[in-house]
Amino acid sequence: MIKIKICGLKSENDISYVNELNPDYIGFVFLKGRKRYVTPEWAAELRKLLKPSIQSVGVFVDEPIENVAALLDNGTIQTAQLHGHEDITYARKLKELCGKPIIKAFIIKEKADVEKALSYDCDYLLLDNGLGTGESFDWSLIQNIDRPFFLAGGLTPKNVQDAIIRTKPYAVDTSSGVETDGCKDFNKIKAFIDAVRYTDK
Repeated sequence: MIKIKICGLKSENDISYVNELNPDYIGFVFLKGRKRYVTPEWAAELRKLLKPSIQSVGVFVDEPIENVAALLDNGTIQTAQLHGHEDITYARKLKELCGKPIIKAFIIKEKADVEKALSYDCDYLLLDNGLGTGESFDWSLIQNIDRPFFLAGGLTPKNVQDAIIRTKPYAVDTSSGVETDGCKDFNKIKAFIDAVRYTDK
């Protein structure tokens, strides 16, 4: 079954939406300056409101490893998603410290980017057009990948079925694709999840 991640949650309303609609993962963005940024303290409060069955993922960019480890150890997040220049040594050290899953994000512009991603030692890859651009990339570049990956970048209720059919990801990841005026939209999240589940039948 294709997994679903709804990223960029920042309010109690967002949590209530996903608690009702049951994606597999949600994401908290810990990059200061981004419009979906949440503080570690607020994320911890939101995690308390989140269904235990839904996994929370922390999105980081070149964050000191001890900060990431602290959020994994205290249960605010169950998985770390790395979007910066974190090398394999960083990922391995984080894994040794916490033993929790690691997702490493790669921007895909050409075939060489795919090869670079495939060489990285982590639990899951995340293949994207960029950090929160809301645009998709050329999916033909990632067909027949034999590692589990999250597909991100420009996914919406309208195109996610085609994306799944063409790329066969482990999971699909959306944020702006289920928003209206910069806020999570219950009906769009529902439509996105319904589209994925229908494709998965």
